[in-house]
Amino acid sequence: MPKLFSIQGKVQNYAWGGNCYIPDLLSISAKEKPYAEYWLGAHVNAPAVLTSTNTSLSEFIQDCPKEILGAKIESKFGRLPFLFKVLDVNDMLSIQVHPTKVEAEIGFAKENELKIPITAPHRNYKDDNHKPEIMVALSEFWLLHGFLPEAKLKEILTNTVELKRLVSTFEKDGYKGLYQSVMEESEKGTENTLRPLIERVLPLYESGKLDKASPDYWAAKAYKTFCQDGKLDKGIYSIYFFNIIKVNPGEAVFQDAGIPHAYMEGQNMELMANSDNVLRGGLTPKHVDVPELLKHVAFEETHPNIMKGELQADGKEKIYKSPAPDFELSKIELTTGDVYSHLSGTAEILIVLDGEVTMIESNKELRRARGESVFIAAEAQYEIKAASNAVLYKATAP
Repeated sequence: MPKLFSIQGKVQNYAWGGNCYIPDLLSISAKEKPYAEYWLGAHVNAPAVLTSTNTSLSEFIQDCPKEILGAKIESKFGRLPFLFKVLDVNDMLSIQVHPTKVEAEIGFAKENELKIPITAPHRNYKDDNHKPEIMVALSEFWLLHGFLPEAKLKEILTNTVELKRLVSTFEKDGYKGLYQSVMEESEKGTENTLRPLIERVLPLYESGKLDKASPDYWAAKAYKTFCQDGKLDKGIYSIYFFNIIKVNPGEAVFQDAGIPHAYMEGQNMELMANSDNVLRGGLTPKHVDVPELLKHVAFEETHPNIMKGELQADGKEKIYKSPAPDFELSKIELTTGDVYSHLSGTAEILIVLDGEVTMIESNKELRRARGESVFIAAEAQYEIKAASNAVLYKATAP
């Protein structure tokens, strides 16, 4: 059977997306709506399609999974185990955490027993899978990632006059006690603490006097994004509790189960397990289930690991290793005339971010330019020839 296929992904128009990056990447006319994510995968909510037949990738794989995924991956997962995305983050995403595989299976089964519809806004578990994820920055990228180390968190609380009262809570009850105290406090308590904080930092933000490395900057931006109804969002506390990370183009961050995080600004490539399970902790109009959230947060300090990637022996491919068995993300950089050769161990999805290439497998050739993608089945011996300097990102499973 053929092993090289042209595919077209699906755009997701979430409110936090930008207006230009994804339309420009895909060479489509931008309409008056945000373009947040471009999905390349077989997730039932938005599967990619094979352009030659208009068949969804999920249906295509279901027809002969062992041949397409390879025997090992088919046996282990029974489906394409990853979901590949391009993200353009214009406004901040919700504070969120993802469950482990076991926790997802338990939560999904419980909500099924309670007969909560999958599409219900108060449903926590959309499937029975975990959702570890890795991102590689395509631009300067800002995110929240895990709790600050103890000394740094204490320093932030002490030096932020409106939060100074929380120092004693943290000293006495640790990360869980601190986080639980603000997530469970009354609306009046949140108002009394955060209103004077916002009134102090908002004029500084609006006059351009705050640096993005400061939590004050993101607290003010969060207020303008999520609190227009006047009600203060408890997610603003998390901005002061979590690491604020700047990731440069080509650098990567891995988010495992239990690590609270939020993307705040920039463009990235994201690769994750094939799941849509998200437990939210604020900065969102969507459902926040505090008791369920508290069950899954890793209440420990996090020392961010910003990965540069491991350059392979060919000098062309850089792999961003992670502990996730579901996926592996790599970046391929070619100069004009270069040839990249590879034997696929399982299914792969590639997208061209810059330049133009020709992909060759057996007797089939596909020319791919910026924004175009391919799906490659298992056990394909293929080549990528660069017609110009080119950058591609590849998703597969280890």
